[in-house]
Amino acid sequence: MARKAKAVVCRELNQPVVVEEISVEPPRRGEALVKIAACGVCHSDLSATNGTIPLPPPLILGHEAAGEVVEVGEGVTSLKAGDHVVSSFIYMCGECRFCAAGRPVLCLEQGKALTTLPDGTLRTRDREGKFLNIFSGCGVMAEYAVLHIDNLVKIDPAVPLDRAALVGCAVTTGVGAVFNTAKVKPGASVAVFGCGGVGLNVIQGARIAGAGRIVAIDTMQAKLDMAKQFGATDVLLGKEDPVKALKKLTGGGPDYAFECVGNGELAAAAYRSIGRGGMAVVVGVAKPGDSTAVRTMTLPFEEKTLTGSYFGSCVPRVDFPRMLALYMGGQLKLDELITRRYRVEEAAMAFADLESGKNARGVIVFQG
Repeated sequence: MARKAKAVVCRELNQPVVVEEISVEPPRRGEALVKIAACGVCHSDLSATNGTIPLPPPLILGHEAAGEVVEVGEGVTSLKAGDHVVSSFIYMCGECRFCAAGRPVLCLEQGKALTTLPDGTLRTRDREGKFLNIFSGCGVMAEYAVLHIDNLVKIDPAVPLDRAALVGCAVTTGVGAVFNTAKVKPGASVAVFGCGGVGLNVIQGARIAGAGRIVAIDTMQAKLDMAKQFGATDVLLGKEDPVKALKKLTGGGPDYAFECVGNGELAAAAYRSIGRGGMAVVVGVAKPGDSTAVRTMTLPFEEKTLTGSYFGSCVPRVDFPRMLALYMGGQLKLDELITRRYRVEEAAMAFADLESGKNARGVIVFQG
């Protein structure tokens, strides 16, 4: 029997999101129905509403959520009703060479479930009975959602679900870029370009890793103030090219630089800023037509590295519990990351606040 649920939907690009009543069909083989407790409002969701991430509307948004399993489909033994779970938006075929090597974020079938469940079908319909697409195989900005069990990670029920939701994207993307992609060494110097939700998590990841100097760069003073709370030792108000100031501050350039906005020129600035033998990591997702230019001579003579990090190069079933253990141990800040909680009816406001830069993380909390 289908369940009724309120959901946040992108009906038209470059228009405010809308809240609709949808119906969610029961889970099929290998799937679970989850009652969503909280869903983070991520910049990737915003990018889907303006076409930066090209996913066709109508689209149920949301990929960073936590909730409780209420029903499982045929053949599911790893989850049961009552389990607390966090959603994971990456598709894992489990068979390609990257999945076999423990690098599911690089799965060769990654594009298979961008707007549907892995089998290519949907469980979500609008009031007229028409199917609604779901963001990255999840569509969890809704009171109920059906996900494949490969997109769910069971967690410790002691973790509050609104905090747990954040490891489904922002926290793991940022902290994972430090731990898994760059493998930042104790005592290293780190620069972080962009101090939104992901950038703040890069900063606290660098702090946990033992970085000696962490420089935060942003165009908004309020975000720099927040960056200090998460572990930044220095801040630069980057209204102009900050590379010269950054090199002076770090004695020739930081060991690591993380671009957390999704901008080709900023990625180039991050690369220019690092010292010899340094690593620049592009974490932000740029527009499809964007590009980054580097001076080719610097590659052999300075042995600098420019690389990317998708979802913190994570393995969800390993990294989600790892992040939550850091939180429970008092090392990872999740409470402080939530700037504001919203009711689902306030979804349009949550997206507007995200776009204006007001929030580190806004979270939609579902009642009942």
